[in-house]
Amino acid sequence: MTFMNEINSYDSAELLQQIEAKTSSDVLRALSVERPDIEAFKALLSPAAEHYLEAMAAKAHRITQQRFGRTILLYAPLYISNECTNGCVYCGFNATNKVPRRTLTLDEVEREARILYDQGFRHILLVTGEAPKKVDDAYLAAVVRRIRSLFSSISIEVYPMSADGYQLMVDAGVDGLTIYQETYDRALYSELHPFGQKRDYDFRLETPARGGAAGLRRIGIGFLQGLGNFRTEAFFTGLHARYLSKQFWRSLISISFPRMRPAQGVFPPPYPVSDTHLVQLICAMRLLMHDAGLVMSTRESATMRDNLLPLGITQMSAGSCTAPGGYTDLDEGTEQFTIDDDRSPAEMAEVLRRFGYDPVWKDWDASFLDTSAG
Repeated sequence: MTFMNEINSYDSAELLQQIEAKTSSDVLRALSVERPDIEAFKALLSPAAEHYLEAMAAKAHRITQQRFGRTILLYAPLYISNECTNGCVYCGFNATNKVPRRTLTLDEVEREARILYDQGFRHILLVTGEAPKKVDDAYLAAVVRRIRSLFSSISIEVYPMSADGYQLMVDAGVDGLTIYQETYDRALYSELHPFGQKRDYDFRLETPARGGAAGLRRIGIGFLQGLGNFRTEAFFTGLHARYLSKQFWRSLISISFPRMRPAQGVFPPPYPVSDTHLVQLICAMRLLMHDAGLVMSTRESATMRDNLLPLGITQMSAGSCTAPGGYTDLDEGTEQFTIDDDRSPAEMAEVLRRFGYDPVWKDWDASFLDTSAG
């Protein structure tokens, strides 16, 4: 059974009614069990659960300490191209935006990568737009081969690939994939993606499964908060994460919580997500997915990121730039979105230590897979 089959068994309007109908008794029952089922997850996302955020936070904190200790993995995004042929109305890389475009050469990528390496990063996330004539599988594989000696883990957040494409990435040295569905609402998805290859909802929805089948060690998903109703979007994200964790149990599933940020072009979020709802979402997701990585980027403010730490966050970006060439003196072009937390990697690491957490720069090495010895 594919995830497409599973999500198609739900009606979004009925689902929202079910979530909003949950009572305080339903929330208390959800909090009383060690691991909530899908019905209990609905209760944790309900308006009734907003009165129990303190209890949810305490339980989320306990579970995270048991599974991850007091560690936070630090990573950095490396934007290698902002060229794009998609018309995503909420994105600064939208093809209709009249902004400077660039795709980094291999030498430029290496210069950017060495800056991040010198800052201490050993986990990076390569990011591009979707422009098949500018950035293809061969280019990405060449980028990975050029810089893989610098990093213990290289993930990609790029266009959806075929199964063969992900196998090529694995062979080149990629071990992680991040791919956001943006919204799980099919009608809304079509409205927000008027043209370009990203318009194919079905192909994007099944992308994490293709990455898992190729053997990628990390699979990250999420929805862009602000596009649709956060309660149903969060439910489908949790449902998706649970599906992936069962089908690809050797892979670490991670969930990101990006809220919409200002970008080139004006697109106010139709469904803004409040700080309270963000807290509820993070806690509910931790209670559902005990072993998932929960990721918080520099989209959020320094104060907000510090306050979210105890709720279950296990991975954070630091010192981020969302434009290609932005870590060097190159013409950095246009950012995909503006960041909010501009603390340096060193400052972020010190903040984590001050809060009693251990900043982790490296938690994986490809040599772990070498079974030739002994």
